[in-house]
Order: sequence, then C-alpha cells, then structure tokens
Amino acid sequence: MKNNEEVLSVSDLQIGYGVKKILSHINFSVCRGKFISILGPNGAGKTTLLLTLANILRPLKGSIFIKNTPVEKVPRSKIAKILSILLTQKNTPPFFDVFSYVALGRYPHTNFLGRITKRDKEIIIDSLKSVGAMHLIDKPMDELSDGERQKVYIARGLAQQPQIMLLDEPTIHLDLKHKVEVISILKRLCREKNITVIASLHQLELAIKVSDFVILVKDGKIIDKGIPEDILTQETVSRLYNFNGVKFNPTLGSIEIPTKQGKSKPMVFVLGGMGKATPIYRILCRKEFCISTGILYKNDIDWFVAREINAICVDEFPFYPIRDEKIDKCKELIKDSILIIDPDCNTKFFYNKTEIIDIALNFGKKVVLFNSDKSNLDSKYIKIINNINEFDTLLDNIRNDKIFYNYNNN
Repeated sequence: MKNNEEVLSVSDLQIGYGVKKILSHINFSVCRGKFISILGPNGAGKTTLLLTLANILRPLKGSIFIKNTPVEKVPRSKIAKILSILLTQKNTPPFFDVFSYVALGRYPHTNFLGRITKRDKEIIIDSLKSVGAMHLIDKPMDELSDGERQKVYIARGLAQQPQIMLLDEPTIHLDLKHKVEVISILKRLCREKNITVIASLHQLELAIKVSDFVILVKDGKIIDKGIPEDILTQETVSRLYNFNGVKFNPTLGSIEIPTKQGKSKPMVFVLGGMGKATPIYRILCRKEFCISTGILYKNDIDWFVAREINAICVDEFPFYPIRDEKIDKCKELIKDSILIIDPDCNTKFFYNKTEIIDIALNFGKKVVLFNSDKSNLDSKYIKIINNINEFDTLLDNIRNDKIFYNYNNN
C-alpha cells in the first residue's frame, strides 16, 4: 500500500450537537501511514471532530470520505474494519483480563456468534506485542497502571486491523515516561503497519517532534494546518493558546518562560556558547534575575533560548570574527552586572573568553566558573562551582542579600 494513498478527507465540514455549531468550514485530507495531531485549547472541538470522523456524530453539514467513498455509504461493519477510535477513558472495564479486553477489537471480523478463531488469537497476541504489553496478557484490567492500561487500549484498537486510528488525548493522566512510550508506539505503528494516526494532543513539544501534519483548531474553525515545522511558529502558537508572557521556540520545540528585565533587579552576565549557558539561563529566570549574555553566534542553541527569555544578548553572525564593537558592548553590560558566569571555560571554538573575564576583573566584578581548571585565572576573584546545586544556593544568597563578595575557592 502506498503512503500517498488518501484514506480520509473532509469537505466543507460543519460539526456540532443539534443546532449548536462547534467547528465550521473544515477541509483537509490525510494519507496512509501518517501521524496527524489535532491541537488547540480545551473546548475548541477536538473531541467533537474525532467523534464526527468516526461516524459516531453526524455532521451538521459537509462531507466525510473514507477512501474516496462518502462515509454514509460505507456500512458500519466495514467502517469498523477500516477505522478504530480510542476515546479518553476514566473507568477501568470490570471483569476483563487483558487478553479478553483486546479480543473485543476482533468482533468486527468475527461471525455473528462472535467466536475467536486461531487466527484471531494470533492477531490479538501480535497487537499486544506491538505495544509492548505481552507480559500483561493474563492480568485483570483493574490491576493495571494508567500507562499499562493505555497500551492495552491501543492494542484493542490495533486488533481491529484498522487503516486509521483516532485517539482522543491518548497521553492524558500519564507520567512523562508513559507519555513518551505511548507516542513512540503510535509513531511506530504509522511506520511499521502503515496505519494513519489522528490524535488530539496537548503536548505541543511532543507533537512537533512526531507529527507529519498538524491541524490547529480554535474559535470555531481551523486556524491553520500543515507540516509542523512550517506552521508552528511563535506567533501561531501564541495565538492558538493565548500565551501571555510565555514563548514557544520552534527551533528547539520548547516553551520558555521569559525573565522580566528591570533596573530594580540584579543583572547577571553569562558567557554563553554551544548550549552550555541554557540551563544557567533557566535558573536565573526562575530566580528572577535580569540576564545579559554573549558573545553568541546566531545559530547557537544558547542564542535561540536567550532570545526567547528576553535576555540582553550580544550576538554575532555565524562564522564571523568577533568585532571590537561586540567586545565593547560586553564591557557595558559587565559594568552593570553584579556577577559574571562562565558555564565552561573552553575558549577554543568561539572567542577568547579570558579577555571578557579580564574585563570583569578590571571592573572588580566577581566571576563564577563551573567545574574547570582555574590555573590560568586569578584565583583571588574566581569562585569555582562544582555543580548546579551550589549555583542555586549562591543565587539564593544573593537574592536574600546575604554576603557573597567574600566567597573563596575552598
């Protein structure tokens, strides 16, 4: 089966309940073996859209096509062989062990007596193996953890041997480990079994990494759709979720909470580069320090993060030699800073950091250096930090106005 085969499409679809419209003017198509994420705030209509695509709700207007056939012309028994749906489940099915529960997925393929054949059992076992749940086959459903139960739910849908799987918030209530596991399983099913997965998700950071296509819903309509790298921009994501004071970094697929600059807050200058400064930035943001940083090339991880957290950034074009004006800008920022931080004293790849540190020392500033050889630095003015916990404590002392100018290297 070719991956460019269109398995589902909608045209001018309007959905809702009774006379109440939820979403209108919906148009999109999906191909075989793709992972499609539906993103949007709570109440935007993601679940309603999935229920309509599954033919559980009738559309108010427009058309749904399954493999180029209007859905109303496809017998329900055939739809169940093409499409499975996993809704958000709050209750554990009673009186079922895992095998029996997954076996429910075979009923569209059985005769009117619902008997499970040898072939059906093979498919059930293969479904459990595909989601990494074979070891649970004899366990009662009500004894499973949330993560285990979700794998079994997916296995039941997989036992239908569908071409399309619809899932409503499949990672809700799961811890981080199981969120990643479930998403990875679904992505693997796309690749290995050529199944199209359409899932409503809230984990933006995961969606941008696994989705082949995203659909953004808000305010009764689809506000955008397409390849995530193309449409999940800072502006689009902020509009989608009404972010206030929070920034989405599409390059890194991360959400950053910026620091608020202000003269009443102490400023810390961070010598960045090669992503070494990013964890330092986040701690400083959390402690509500103003941040200045440099000198960063405009393709460095630190540069992308520094920009999103509102740090005052001295930057340079990639592969350019560092210009004197950039050094002068660092001087101005260092002069106004209470502390200089070097996350890594390696100076081979960027510029001579020792020059920046010497500027700080000439101003009588204190320099914090992480896990490094201090042999070429003036130990009278340098504090060596061995781990992030020590740094965290140091910042607390500064914020609490405790004496920090007298620290030494012991």
